[in-house]
Amino acid sequence: MKNLLICGLLICLLSSCLEKLDPNTLKNTKWELTELKGNTLPVSAKATLNFNDSLRVSGKSFCNSYGGQAEVTADKASLKNIFGTKMFCQETASQESAFLNALSEIDNAKMVGGNLELLKNEETLLVFKKVN
Repeated sequence: MKNLLICGLLICLLSSCLEKLDPNTLKNTKWELTELKGNTLPVSAKATLNFNDSLRVSGKSFCNSYGGQAEVTADKASLKNIFGTKMFCQETASQESAFLNALSEIDNAKMVGGNLELLKNEETLLVFKKVN
């Protein structure tokens, strides 16, 4: 009985850290990249992700600007039709390429402790913190 109680408490604790992603919570929000899997973020530039009220996305990919459309349902999330400017910035070129590739590969998203995590096959590729 004691083990069941401990398991129940652990499940409640862990589930409180994972917030279900509601498309309406993303509308009109701005996010800043804090983690990019396999890459160190440049100190000289930031990457952002902004959602408008129809879930169109825009932002900075360290050097260039980009845009596209988010598709978010209860169990899936993706970014479609991503486009961007084409300036070359040598200092951030590899991180920018990795960032844009990750955006185009995501198939899900979740909220964890107030952060937005974008995933591919349940593996976190990008982590964003909300900007006020």
